[in-house]
Amino acid sequence: MHARYGCRPVSGRGSGGRRRPTRTRWLRAFAVLPLLAVGLAACGGGEGGGRPTLNWYNFPDDSGALQKAADRCSKASGGRYKISYNKLPRAADGQRQQMVRRLAAKDDSLDILGLDVTWAAEFAEARWIREWTGTAKQQAVQGTLRVPLQTSTWKNKLYAVPYNTNTQLLWYRQDLVPTPPTTWAEMTAMARALARQGKPHYVEVQGGQYEGLTVWFNTLINSAGGSILNANATAPSLGPPAVRAAQVMRDLANSPAADPSLSNQMEDQNRLAMESGVAAFELNYPFVYPSMQANNPKLFKSFRWAPYPRVDPGRPSRPTIGGIDLAVSAYSRHPDLAFEAALCLRDRENQLTAAVQGGLPPTLRDLYDDPALIKAYPFAKEVLAALESASVRPLTPAYQNISIAISHTLSPPSGIKPVSAVDTIRDQIDQALRSEGVIP
Repeated sequence: MHARYGCRPVSGRGSGGRRRPTRTRWLRAFAVLPLLAVGLAACGGGEGGGRPTLNWYNFPDDSGALQKAADRCSKASGGRYKISYNKLPRAADGQRQQMVRRLAAKDDSLDILGLDVTWAAEFAEARWIREWTGTAKQQAVQGTLRVPLQTSTWKNKLYAVPYNTNTQLLWYRQDLVPTPPTTWAEMTAMARALARQGKPHYVEVQGGQYEGLTVWFNTLINSAGGSILNANATAPSLGPPAVRAAQVMRDLANSPAADPSLSNQMEDQNRLAMESGVAAFELNYPFVYPSMQANNPKLFKSFRWAPYPRVDPGRPSRPTIGGIDLAVSAYSRHPDLAFEAALCLRDRENQLTAAVQGGLPPTLRDLYDDPALIKAYPFAKEVLAALESASVRPLTPAYQNISIAISHTLSPPSGIKPVSAVDTIRDQIDQALRSEGVIP
């Protein structure tokens, strides 16, 4: 039996079921009342049962930043609630699966949900999470970066508050490349030149058949002036910018710049390749910086960063952001407290801790001017610039199907036929938006 429902009704009869004399039964019942009150208080999670526990479900954090945030906010509540940090599976698919199953069953033990930035639309459409309104909404949007807020919004309504964010930069070796490239074409040309000299020259990027490939495509489309879906997320957009994006991916994959393992690579394989010394460039998230510092101090001395490369010189790059948004379950028994607690969990102090200890860039704009963040993130200026011009993954309840369609069609990158690949993606997205077809 779930501990929440562990209290059992107290029998009105003594052992053996024999009735006691009326006076004795009354006196014993009177004496037992204080004990019953203590027992009921221990079993209560809220209404009349002492301090309620708010269950926060989020990704597993090894840095201790999330547990510290839960402890801080529990203390700050002045005894009105306690936050219990519950760790979800490590893989995003496992996280989503666990929450979807429990929300579909209307499980009221979920209060605050840590959602991947692609899930808010799906969860809102299913009515599993509550809309942010009134004062809570005002506090959620105040000082928050514009693009992360887009990931929390569905049909012009706010359904979550951005807890942290993430974006990719170009990481490179200054001992090989004194001046970083500004476009993909320039970077590929530099890699060719390094290859001719017999020097490390690979460009590490996420080319495996998974969501990272979708993110790469999404970034290139937006950087080329287009998008995967139209503004209302009702139909595919694509067009010439999508063909241009597919061309960039194919050209890199068929050049000396491509790592031989490109079609199987994810973020961590990119990091390891860069740390091993075989690469000159890496498109990845800021977690690679402390990792390089710890794992290859010698190479770290020439490890530098720059803005994400442009597709064309005349357009800015628009890297796709990641991160976690905090939502309140539609089935929470304490929604008002849950909204309050979610705001506390992502306040200035907790976001700074998550950034410094956990390597998760904050969503509050003014933190990027904080000396403590700048010390831990010497690339804070570049991260902020990337976030302010960033793109988001397609905002739609059908995102999972769309991502799978894209990653399957574009894998392996070396085999991409830009025009026909975009036509295939367009057809499959159209089917996904109309809930038709079969996921490849």
